Order: sequence, then structure tokens, then C-alpha cells
Amino acid sequence: MTKKIVPQESPAQVSEEDAPPKTAPGKGLSIVDFVMRIVAAIATLGSTIAVGTTNQTLPMFTQFIRFKARYQDLPTFTFFVVTNGIATAYLVLSLVLSILHIFMTGAKVTRTVLIILDMIILALLTAGASSAAAIVHLAHTGNVEANWSAICQQYNSFCERVSGSLVGSFLGILVLMLLIILSAIALSRK
Repeated sequence: MTKKIVPQESPAQVSEEDAPPKTAPGKGLSIVDFVMRIVAAIATLGSTIAVGTTNQTLPMFTQFIRFKARYQDLPTFTFFVVTNGIATAYLVLSLVLSILHIFMTGAKVTRTVLIILDMIILALLTAGASSAAAIVHLAHTGNVEANWSAICQQYNSFCERVSGSLVGSFLGILVLMLLIILSAIALSRK
């Protein structure tokens, strides 16, 4: 008695007709990339506008002597506005490549360029937001050893707007980090 061995179909040998339809693996990632870039652009634009338009004037002693708080008075806030503005412009311009990736999922070179540029913008935005956060902390708490008093007690609305804009900037940083990870995943799938 000899047994006849019948070859069985392995999952790899299933015909193309029986397999579920294939979708481009990078298309879903590209759509998420596009949406995340819009979110980051809105967050950094909001931060730029909030700090760029904030100022507060306080009358002291008489109406002729006034103290004014503006973002231009502190180079750190100027740097913050410029870095957020650059990040916003970059994110808006990168939407073009992000749209390209939705339709051309195999574009490796442009995705690699976006990863590199995203990292540069991430570093720039982190520097601006971190330096502004340090000044905001100093404005809220002061420094007794250096004899610097907290100015947020007098310039309350100025400090609130600047503090609020930090949230948008750090949100942009978080989204850029996620974009870099997302782009690396999309490149590794190809």
C-alpha cells in the first residue's frame, strides 16, 4: 500500500483572484501625514499670531508715564515668532509633497527629503519654543537671587497670551515628531 502524496496549496500559492483586493499600503499613511501637517500648521500659525499681536500698556504714576510690554522687547519672543512663522510656512509648502504622496505612494526620494526637512524644522521649532518657555517661566515666577520680580502680576494679559501660544507651539513639535516616525514607517514598508 502506497500512499499518494497530494501537494497542498500554501497560503502563498492562493490565486490572485481569491485574494482580497490590495490597496496601496502607503496611501492611508499619506492621508494621515497630510492631516497632521494641517494640524501642525494651524497650531504654529496660531502661536505666531498670538505672540506677534500681543502687547499691554500699564499707566504708572501719571497718564504720561506708561510701561509697555511687547514681544519685540524680548529677543527670545522675537525668535519664537520667527521660528513659528518659518515652521508654518514650511508646513504649508510641504502639503504639496504630502498630496503627491497620496497619489504616488512609491515616492521614496521626496519622502526622504521631507524627513530631513521635518527634522530641521523640528529642531528650529523646539529651540524657539523652549527658549520662550524659559522666559515665560521667569516672567511668572521671577528670580529672587537675581532680584528679578515676576512681571506677570502686572502684565497679566500679555503673559496669558504668550503662555497660551506655547501650547500651540509644543503641539506643533509633537505633531512633527509623529510625522517623522510616520514617514520612517512609510519608507520602511516600501
